[in-house]
Amino acid sequence: MKKPVIEFQNYHFKYDSQKQPTLKNINLTIYEGEKVLIVGPSGSGKSTIGHCINGLIPFSYKGEIQGSLKIMGKEASDLDIFSISKMVGTVLQDPDGQFIGLSVGEDIAFALENDCTPQPEMVKAVKEVAAMVDMGAFLDASVHHLSGGQKQRVSLAGVMVDNVNILLFDEPLANLDPATGKHAIHLIDQIQKETNTTVVIIEHRLEDVLYRHVDRIIVVDDGEILADQNPNELFSTDILEKVKIREPLYLKAIKYAGGAITKDLEPADFSRFRAETFREQLRKWYEEVTLNEEPPEAEPILELNRVSFGYTPKKETVHDVSFTINKGEMVSIVGKNGAGKSTISKLICGFETPNAGKIIFSGQDITNESITERSLKIGMVLQNPNHMISKHMIFDEVALGLVARGVPEAEIRERVEETLKICGLYPFRNWPISALSFGQKKRVTIASILVLQPELIILDEPTAGQDFRHYTDIMEFLMELNRNGLTILLITHDMHLMLEYTDRAIVLCDGRKIADDQSVRILSDPQLIEQANLKETSLFELATKTGFTDPIKFVERFIAYDREGRNHGK
Repeated sequence: MKKPVIEFQNYHFKYDSQKQPTLKNINLTIYEGEKVLIVGPSGSGKSTIGHCINGLIPFSYKGEIQGSLKIMGKEASDLDIFSISKMVGTVLQDPDGQFIGLSVGEDIAFALENDCTPQPEMVKAVKEVAAMVDMGAFLDASVHHLSGGQKQRVSLAGVMVDNVNILLFDEPLANLDPATGKHAIHLIDQIQKETNTTVVIIEHRLEDVLYRHVDRIIVVDDGEILADQNPNELFSTDILEKVKIREPLYLKAIKYAGGAITKDLEPADFSRFRAETFREQLRKWYEEVTLNEEPPEAEPILELNRVSFGYTPKKETVHDVSFTINKGEMVSIVGKNGAGKSTISKLICGFETPNAGKIIFSGQDITNESITERSLKIGMVLQNPNHMISKHMIFDEVALGLVARGVPEAEIRERVEETLKICGLYPFRNWPISALSFGQKKRVTIASILVLQPELIILDEPTAGQDFRHYTDIMEFLMELNRNGLTILLITHDMHLMLEYTDRAIVLCDGRKIADDQSVRILSDPQLIEQANLKETSLFELATKTGFTDPIKFVERFIAYDREGRNHGK
């Protein structure tokens, strides 16, 4: 009999700052050596459960607790946060917020130094754990010069070195490119198997986590546990659909074709899933779906002509990049961490000036135009809305750019109110920004750019950290803007977003453009996927597994059908 390591019994929690409890009657037991995934919509309470497990509640987030929580058999209320940290190691969504040391070795050693571990013992332990996370060759490297995936591995090593019993991962995939995310899930799985550590993962990207086996999925909604089942059982219910959590795309395709998912088909593990059961249903559905072939608008709005750039004279970040964006297009820019995606956006907006090449906008050379001049035509929305917001009130934030341009007050009011209506924020126009959710703040930052009436808008990771409902809300909102003529460039790691919302994608790798093609074709090219750290779509694999001679056409039809369904509220 496995021993319980986390036990919630009739557990309730209410933050001091809120009227209603965030967690209600939580009864949950997690056993030694288990790997458990916690999912739920934004605001459901899943992160709060994580905070209870690692001691941030009640030590950092104050509130009222009822019921019992035991960690390793000890009542959590009797423990201090230091004692809990020796049992539970947390790897945060943003590793930068977790670093203490300047080098990789120093950062991993931090917990051992606190314990006054003798140096020979410390060096040995650091080397061993660094090797486990494939960072043995980087012990002297600065943590700030690492890629996103490397930073996460260092964070993982920093908590593992303390021999914790439980590893808690809070959205480990949020800032990682697809292939690095896949490697992270593999690494977590490998460590869990080798050390028998209990692993708890909180994550929105369900299909990506299931790249490796999980024992149970806990579904949380409105502060309560809605389901606690093994993945195969869960996928044979409609619970995920009800709480607006994205199901794996291959299961969605089968449901569109009228297939019924049962647990004996092993739907949670694609490699074992008996997809061939649905061959005839998929073929019939495929033949009934029609594609609307609309000729794309071909008038260029933005052209990069052999653009090169380096932050230092001896090292180029962007090499000889050329591409054209047509008026009214919505295009993804994808590639691995450090590929040059954000640098390209800075060059387009004028935050940096190319060392060579030209940038053309609506037929005019803007290479040497100032940021101010370009901002009249091009808008940029950062990944984190908190990095853009500078006012307390929503109306004032959206009006800020117009005020700076000296627009008359009456016109400011008219334009701001119109933009707030477009963005679904008009009812909140007199609210403080602090009262908004992350997704609503994102809309405020989009509104603050839209009000300036740019012809092209660039969004960096528009859906990062969003649950499926908020993700869909934001993307449908952007689609509506695009249908009304706004040209949109999306910088993203999200292959679902690229596939479902943008017909075309530009792929960067090591500062070079290596592809510019239909999204579906890019995600069907194994060589390109490997080179750019992308990830094959399970739709393509489903089509191959069920005998379609042209898997690309199958994926195209799924995307067309899915879009049509969203447009008609299916």
